[in-house]
Amino acid sequence: MEKLLFGDNQFFGVNHMSEEKARAQALRFQDLDAIMGVLDSAYDAGIHTFMCTTHERIADVAERIRQNPARYEDFAFYPCLPYAHKYANAMAENGMIGAVRQFLPEEGLMNAALRGTRSFAKKDIEGVTTLLIDAELAMFRGLRTPVIWLQNVVVDLLLGLGFNDAFRIFADHVRKRYNAEPGFITMNLPRMLDALESVGVENPLVCSNINKIGFRMSGGIDAYRDALDNRPFRAVAMSVFASGAIPPREAIEWIFQQPNIESIVFGASSRANIVSTKSLVDEYSGQRLTTS
Repeated sequence: MEKLLFGDNQFFGVNHMSEEKARAQALRFQDLDAIMGVLDSAYDAGIHTFMCTTHERIADVAERIRQNPARYEDFAFYPCLPYAHKYANAMAENGMIGAVRQFLPEEGLMNAALRGTRSFAKKDIEGVTTLLIDAELAMFRGLRTPVIWLQNVVVDLLLGLGFNDAFRIFADHVRKRYNAEPGFITMNLPRMLDALESVGVENPLVCSNINKIGFRMSGGIDAYRDALDNRPFRAVAMSVFASGAIPPREAIEWIFQQPNIESIVFGASSRANIVSTKSLVDEYSGQRLTTS
């Protein structure tokens, strides 16, 4: 896994500190060429992994990558699913049947439909879950997806309900059908590690907020540092800059002083910020390799 992964929050108007900036970004990135311009800047800077939601406009990005294999030879997607708003919008616009038709995988349409019918009839949660995973991932057909993430909106709901078996179902399906590594995004790292351990998901890949000031780190920064020191898992850190509250150099330096952090995921909308972040990560990850 690369040390630096490129995220997609900026493309869809997500900013945890400034609603005004979020609105401006959402307007700017209504155009696919604007999105691709930023992705090209990241790719050319040596960041080849795009950790993204399954927003419907990501399907257009995937198609652009698919049409230009020489240009994007090393490009990889790390899909994060499900994108809940997509389902809500489809239900509102097309009704339940129309939404199902929209999201069923193109490959094996009849098989998928039968799986869904049997699953609902038997109240078979595993069958329904795997059907929805396949539907979400249809847009990435023919593209590299070595890691597939379960979004925190679902992870933390399941965690709160105590339905830990769903994490095993997700992990098993992603490994068997897609030959990919399952990942879990959560807002509560310590509790998530307990849940994954309880269902036998070993050495999991877990993405959570990890930063110097404890910004949006549910359970407290001390619990996270204890997990990094003592728990068998692979951490991907997000919100490392705490939405701009920590200067970039200070934020990256602190991250690479912590054990067990495999990668950082970040979003940026300018080439200058992308290049600057990549340079800092190369600098401090190189220092850690030298001293370890």
